[in-house]
Amino acid sequence: MGSCKNCKSKSLITDTVTGNLECTSCGVVQDFDNYDQQTFNVDGPIGTNVRLGTSGSWYDYSYRETKIYLAQKIVSNILLKLDLENRVDEVNNMIKIITEEEYGSGNWFNVLVGACIYVVMRKANKCLPLTSVCNCVGCDSYELGRMVYRVIDHLDLRLPDFDIVGLFDRVIKEWIGCRSNISKDKVGRMVKQGIFLLQCMIKWYVTTGRRPVPVVVAVIVFVCELNEVEVSLEDLASQLNVAAGTCKLRYKEILKRLVDVARVHLPWGNDVSVKNIMKNAPIVIQYMEMKSMYNPAKQIKTLEEVGMDLDGLVVDCLNKGDENRSIENYTYYMDNRSQGSNNWSNEDLERLNVSPECLSTIYLKYLDEYSNVKTSIERIDNKKREQTSKSDFCMDVTDFWCGDSELSKKLFLDKILEKDVGLNAMPPSFVNGCLKTQRRKEKIEAAKMRIEKIRRPSMAANESGGLCVRLRVCSSKRKRRDTDWEDFVIETLLLHQVKEEEIEKGYYNTLLDLHVFNSEAIMPILSIWGSITSSKASKNVHNFVSQHENALVKLTDIARVLKEKAKVSDET
Repeated sequence: MGSCKNCKSKSLITDTVTGNLECTSCGVVQDFDNYDQQTFNVDGPIGTNVRLGTSGSWYDYSYRETKIYLAQKIVSNILLKLDLENRVDEVNNMIKIITEEEYGSGNWFNVLVGACIYVVMRKANKCLPLTSVCNCVGCDSYELGRMVYRVIDHLDLRLPDFDIVGLFDRVIKEWIGCRSNISKDKVGRMVKQGIFLLQCMIKWYVTTGRRPVPVVVAVIVFVCELNEVEVSLEDLASQLNVAAGTCKLRYKEILKRLVDVARVHLPWGNDVSVKNIMKNAPIVIQYMEMKSMYNPAKQIKTLEEVGMDLDGLVVDCLNKGDENRSIENYTYYMDNRSQGSNNWSNEDLERLNVSPECLSTIYLKYLDEYSNVKTSIERIDNKKREQTSKSDFCMDVTDFWCGDSELSKKLFLDKILEKDVGLNAMPPSFVNGCLKTQRRKEKIEAAKMRIEKIRRPSMAANESGGLCVRLRVCSSKRKRRDTDWEDFVIETLLLHQVKEEEIEKGYYNTLLDLHVFNSEAIMPILSIWGSITSSKASKNVHNFVSQHENALVKLTDIARVLKEKAKVSDET
C-alpha cells in the first residue's frame, strides 16, 4: 500500500461504497487505482461486468424498457393535448402492431403517433381535423398525410368518408354555444341552417377535392353574419389551424352560389350581386328550403294521356235494344278489340248495325266525361299556380327559417344529390378547366394568325378581315403587350408540328421536353435564357428587365430567325 499524496501518511483505508482509497489523517481521496481488468476465455468474459442502464442498488432498467417508457410518455402527452386520453389503449395497440412492439424515438415517432391518433378517430367516425394533429405533433399536413397513408396501407384499412357535417356541429357548438348572450334556441337554429347550407355546398360540388375545415369555417362565418352574431374569420381560422386566405375563398364561393340561385328564381335577381347578397340571403335560403321540401305528386296527365273509356261507352250502347242482336254485336266488337285492331272499316261498322240514336248517346256521354275531366284538371292547375306564386313571392323576411327540410339533418350523399334546391351547379374545378381550355384555343388561333402573317404576308392580309380574335383588354394605365410567355410557347410548339389537341391540355413543360428541347436549333435560346434566369441580383421585375434588355432583344431576334427558317423549309 502506498502513501498519501498530500501528507505522505501511510494510514489509508478503502471506502466500502466507492472502492476508493482515503487518507485517515487528512481525508484526501487518493487517485483511482482499483481498475479490475476483464479477461476472456473460451466460455466468455471472466470477472465483473458492469451493465449499462443500472440505476441504484437492487434495480435493473434495460435500454429497451427505457425506450418503451419514453415512447408511451410521448403518446400520453399528445393525447392529453388533443383531449383524447380515453383513446390511449387503441393508439398503443396500433403502434405496437406497426413497430412490432419496438416503439421508437425521434421526430418520425411523433408523426407516427399523430397518424395513429387520426386513423383511430376516423375509424370511430369522430371528427378530428388533420391540422389540429399537426399543431400538436409539430409537423406540416403533407408529412402527416404521407404517414397516415402509410399506416392505412400497412394495416390494410378502409376508412369511412370524412364527416364534414359532424365537424361543423362540433365546432359551432364549441365556438358559439359557449357564449352566454346567445340562447340555446338560436344556437340550434344556426346549427340547422349551417347543416342545410353545408349539404347544399356538397350538392354543388364545392367541397369536392377541397379541404373540409376551410369550408366549415366559411359556413360558420356566413351563418353567424346571417343571424347577427359577431365572429371573426381570422380568429376562427387560427383556432382550427387553417389558412385564413383559403377560408375567404370558400366564403366567396358560398356567396356566388347564392347569387346564382337568386338570379334564376327571384324577380329582382338581375340586381343581386355578391355585395348585396346578404340583404337577400333570407329570401334565397327560404326559397331553397321550400324547394327542397317540395315533393311533387304524380304528374297530372293530359287528356290525350288519360284517354276516355270508349270501350265501356260502346258496350253500354250495344247492350241496349234487342238482346240477341246486342250479344252478337258485343261478341264481334270484343273479338275485334282482342285482335288489337283500332282501325274500323266501313264493313265492320255496318256489321255492328249501330243506330244513330246509339251514336248520339255515345257522343253525349263522351262530352259529359270530357268536360268533367277538363274541369278537374283546370281546378288543380289553378290551385298549383296559387301555391307556387305564394311560395315564390310571399315570404316573411322576419322569420324566414322553419327548419323542416330534410337537408337540415345529416343525409347520405345519394339523398343529398336527389334534393332540388333551385340550382344544379357543376364542379368549380371542371368549370375553371373548361374556361382555361377555351382561353388556350383562342391563344392557339391567335398564334396561328401571327405565324401565317410572317410566312405569307399577302394571304394573311386578305384573310385577316374574316377572322376575329379576342384580345385581352387591360384597364390599367400601364401598357401591356398583347403576347406573353404562354403565346411564345404556343408559337414554338406550333412551329414544331405539335398537335393542337395536345397544346390545349396545357402541359407545356412536357411538350417542350418532347418536341423542342431535343433540337439543336434551340441551344442558342437556352444559353441566353440561362444567362437571364441565373441572375438573382435584381430585387424586382423592372430592374431585372432593364438589366437584361439586350439579352431579351437577342432572344427575339433568334426567334425571328427560327420562324424564317421554318418558312423556308415549308416552301422547299
